[in-house]
Amino acid sequence: MKTQTSRLLMTVTILAVLSGVAAAQEQPDFPGPEKEHQWLKKFVGQWTTTSKGSMGPDQPPMECSGTVEGRMIGELWIVNEMQSTPQGIPMQGLQTIGYDPAKKKYVGTWIDSMLHHMWQYEGTVDKSGTKLTLEAEGPNFMSEGKLTKFRDAYEFKTPNLIIVTSSMLGDDGQWVTFMTGECQRKTTAAE
Repeated sequence: MKTQTSRLLMTVTILAVLSGVAAAQEQPDFPGPEKEHQWLKKFVGQWTTTSKGSMGPDQPPMECSGTVEGRMIGELWIVNEMQSTPQGIPMQGLQTIGYDPAKKKYVGTWIDSMLHHMWQYEGTVDKSGTKLTLEAEGPNFMSEGKLTKFRDAYEFKTPNLIIVTSSMLGDDGQWVTFMTGECQRKTTAAE
């Protein structure tokens, strides 16, 4: 009995010391949002989209419409969930955008239900503070089996209107715009 009491007392003492040490350790400092993260809140809300594009010189132009829902993950990331029907085929896409202070660049990803490729973005906001341009490498749909650079630009003409332009780097080193569109805000996150 004495041995059990001694063991119990020793266990309680060790646990008390360990919990005091754990409480005394400082919690790690997690990074807070910077002004660049605040800029991403412009995307929050529900949007309707219209776009026109061409997948190559021999392809007829296509038009499609869809929706985007933008929501923040904490105060550091925006997640844009997109749905549309290009050429009558239902498509879902998921875009993430954040800001990496070490790189001094916006970073993000894009995946969708039509491609196997995960796009990895890097980009900047222009001096006017209205246009985010992101670049990524992806499959060249004009030269099968090759990769090329792509550029997506999101220009906030007003808080409720975004002009979207997508371009790819041609073999001649020139940027070729293959899609333009608009996002019209339906609601904000608070509505």
